[in-house]
Amino acid sequence: MSRLSIHLARAAASSRRSSWKPASREEVLARLLVKRAEAKQAGLFGLEESLREQITWSLPMRAAGNDAIAASHDDLVHDRL
Repeated sequence: MSRLSIHLARAAASSRRSSWKPASREEVLARLLVKRAEAKQAGLFGLEESLREQITWSLPMRAAGNDAIAASHDDLVHDRL
């Protein structure tokens, strides 16, 4: 391996090690929303779609007794996508 390859490999590895640890689920959701907006502005539609899916999964779970509300919400969300 050349010195440049080693240097690039170390840089990539250190960038993967993130010191950010979310304090709450809301913080994770806020970061995902910002990243999605940036991806949309940059025209990165594949990344934006991926972030939308992550946002959907990061949303809080609904209580079991709210099935009618949940169904109408799901219809509304899917119509907008």
